Amino acid sequence: MKKLSNSPEGHQFSPRKPNFSLQQALASDWYDGNAFRTAFENAFSMLFPLGERSFIESVKYFEKQINDPSLLNEMKQFYGQESVHRKEHQNYNELLCQLRGYNMESLLDAQKKRYDWAKNTLPPKRRLAGTVAAEHLTAILADDLLRNKDHFKNTDPMISKLWYWHAIEETEHKAVAFDVHQAVGGTIKERRKALFFVTYFIFKDIFVISFKMLKHDGKIWNPRTWLDAFSFLFFKPGILRRCFFSWLRFLRSDFHPWEQDNRDLILKWDNKF
Repeated sequence: MKKLSNSPEGHQFSPRKPNFSLQQALASDWYDGNAFRTAFENAFSMLFPLGERSFIESVKYFEKQINDPSLLNEMKQFYGQESVHRKEHQNYNELLCQLRGYNMESLLDAQKKRYDWAKNTLPPKRRLAGTVAAEHLTAILADDLLRNKDHFKNTDPMISKLWYWHAIEETEHKAVAFDVHQAVGGTIKERRKALFFVTYFIFKDIFVISFKMLKHDGKIWNPRTWLDAFSFLFFKPGILRRCFFSWLRFLRSDFHPWEQDNRDLILKWDNKF
């Protein structure tokens, strides 16, 4: 039987059962009192419940075509981890909207329409390629976060704990969708096209949701908000600048998510949970 999983030898993972108390933090600008950084991270959280649902569906569709026990087990653990992520971020988002008066339906309208369109229009393999691309984005952002212990310095410790927990699990299962896509005959052309499509729409959604939150909070016309935005994204810490070359690696014909073996970061941070 051909081995379809390309994870490192002995790599195993399973869902954790976290417990986060977020009510006090989410009522205010929890990210060091910074309006843009808080809105950006909150907007990212808003995308996860429906995003994780789509990821699970796209991988699960091909389950019967996989005969490698190792990859099948990784798929099962992938479903488990993504289900917990969906639940925890749904709790986060509902509490956030309740405390700050945001309209969740309005914030997520574009994502919901695109999910319905993709589910009803795109072939299953194209949807899976989209998941592969999205998992690459979350994996490189997770790696950047885990390498920078001061990223959430001066923030509420419970919220920073949630994001580091999520980053650990995104790292653990970063290759599952990729290996499934390869195993069922997915092409590099599909994955490359998906990366551009997914990158555009994920960041478009994050920025639009961020703007709506900042407008609701009366901070969208404050020049300091946009100076902070530019610094956060491109200068210090410059998360988009720092992740750009990792994003590009996906386009290589010989790319695989585990070519960067960063299991040491999992061990380092897992001890904190």
